[in-house]
Amino acid sequence: MTKPSLPELLHAAVTAVGGTERPGQVAMAQAVADAIEDGSHLLVQAGTGTGKSLGYLVPALAHGERVVVATATLALQRQLVERDLPRTVEALHPLLRRRPEFAMLKGRSNYLCLHRLHEGMPQDEEDGLFDQFEAAAPTSRLGQDLLRLRDWADETETGDRDDLTPGVSDRAWSQVSVSSRECLGASKCAYGAECFAEMAREHAKLAEVVVTNHALLAIDAIEGAPVLPQHEVLIVDEAHELVSRVTGVATGELTPGQVNRAVRRAAKLVDEKVADQLQTAAESFERLMELALPGRLEKIPEDLGYALMALRDASRAVISALGTTRDKSVQDEDAVRKQALASVENVHDVAERIANGSEWDVVWYERHDRYGASLRVAPLSVSGLLREKLFADRTVVLTSATLKLGGDFNGVGASLGLAPEGVEGDDLPKWKGVDVGSPFDYRKQGILYVATHLARPARDGDRADMLDELTELIQAAGGRTLGLFSSMRAAQLAAEELRGRIPEFPILLQGEETLGELIKNFAADPRTCLFGTLSLWQGVDVPGPSCQLVVMDKIPFPRPDDPLMSARQKAVEEAGGNGFMAVAATHAALLMAQGAGRLVRASGDRGVVAVLDPRLATARYGSYLRASLPDFWYTTDRNQVRKSLAAIDAAAKQAEAEQVAGK
Repeated sequence: MTKPSLPELLHAAVTAVGGTERPGQVAMAQAVADAIEDGSHLLVQAGTGTGKSLGYLVPALAHGERVVVATATLALQRQLVERDLPRTVEALHPLLRRRPEFAMLKGRSNYLCLHRLHEGMPQDEEDGLFDQFEAAAPTSRLGQDLLRLRDWADETETGDRDDLTPGVSDRAWSQVSVSSRECLGASKCAYGAECFAEMAREHAKLAEVVVTNHALLAIDAIEGAPVLPQHEVLIVDEAHELVSRVTGVATGELTPGQVNRAVRRAAKLVDEKVADQLQTAAESFERLMELALPGRLEKIPEDLGYALMALRDASRAVISALGTTRDKSVQDEDAVRKQALASVENVHDVAERIANGSEWDVVWYERHDRYGASLRVAPLSVSGLLREKLFADRTVVLTSATLKLGGDFNGVGASLGLAPEGVEGDDLPKWKGVDVGSPFDYRKQGILYVATHLARPARDGDRADMLDELTELIQAAGGRTLGLFSSMRAAQLAAEELRGRIPEFPILLQGEETLGELIKNFAADPRTCLFGTLSLWQGVDVPGPSCQLVVMDKIPFPRPDDPLMSARQKAVEEAGGNGFMAVAATHAALLMAQGAGRLVRASGDRGVVAVLDPRLATARYGSYLRASLPDFWYTTDRNQVRKSLAAIDAAAKQAEAEQVAGK
């Protein structure tokens, strides 16, 4: 039998999901197939509506090697496992003569722990375990969540938290789940044979396609102990998020609360003298944390250094003692011991890392009104780690709608540890970047408007002129506005002010409802506006007339006092590079590209992206930022924009009226 061609396979898959084949999708599929064939790496930018999941799934399935697909969001994981993969596998079966298995794999804490559920969870105040179901009042939210979890445990086949609908609070879930460090291990656990996390791992070992998340991919790369099955091809979707997710996994945190919890958990299992040593170190650390001032610690203060070394040494002594002492009076001692060990090991590892003061780490102190003081440590860069761990011994395909910043892929490539495109060497991964375009005609569907008449925004300054401009734009658009703000404070101030000025247009504010509820309400009423910050820049998908104006209050550069970003910028400058462009401008370009992408989500969408920051037109870096955005028609003419918005609003209202009349 003749081997089916890639176009045949793609056509069958697209037909099966009820889609339309697009030139960009075809180009992407061919580029992915070529990269897999020659063992090189690929960065592929595929605009919204390209159908990129089939663009990489079809050539990956056709190749026949094991593939890991890592995504950033739950929504895409679900789409792949529940819709795209089942349909694609069935559609390709007659051509490939096989049905590849696929599986989802997540971190252990995402799965229900049967030991916790049936035996109870360790508590800090007393020996042994307690029954969380009896301890929680049945009428409380926690009690109701726990009862639902117990009932669900008898029905679920996966134990996956995301399969529980509706969901439960983080507090409730934490009482029936464990981290990898807290897990007893399948061989030592009475419920090991039925363990949901172990079943997911076993299923993944047999699957040809394993769908996971960026965090688990990072853990697999960083911790050295393989979590994912061996694979020949890695596909990273939503790849613009990868560096921040890897940084998050590689970040350590130490708080007085964490340390005190470790002391309580260990005290009942070790010799009093050893426990007292950790208690004394914890008290010293807590006193110093009350005195510290927020900000980066380029050099660890002497007294804090001593406190961290005392914590490290006391933790090490406790870890040794936990491994040698036994206490039969403690109920389910193995589980209690494992949780204590996990807490103390975390304290030891972070204290040692900060005390060692690596030049490749950034340390800073934070204080939150709600969470208190914390000491944090993060890698100065993850590019070397990614180059070494991600691109060795397998083909890597990274894809997103926003990878080409300032006109090329080199900025994103550098953050991933890749040399500029075309530069080759013995230890330099070979890669290329491909932009397959978008099915949308951005110049006809959207306008990029920069409000050059406004004053340059000052940090935390009063922006009365910006609020005036925003008010007029919303009125011209008839509502229909997604407001993307550079800080939560700016979003709150704008919402408060405009609710008074234009009460006829309801304004929803991030944080006042769940994100899902806000987006649902925003989509339901075209007159409504939605204001918010970071998660809205990337997490809103509302095609149609409800979102015809996307407003950015200012260029979203990182805050000058952001310890990690400022440290990264300084490191680039000390190496002879342009720190501002490499770090701050790249960060802003990525967010702006994501934010602008909220406007056009379907072929019939029309609207305006309005940036209320004149620097996008007047500053030297403005052209770099504009080149990172979709190719909208560009203007600084405020009157023309108001006319265009009014015309778009009128057309939308007419379409709505015709739809109502048609019913």
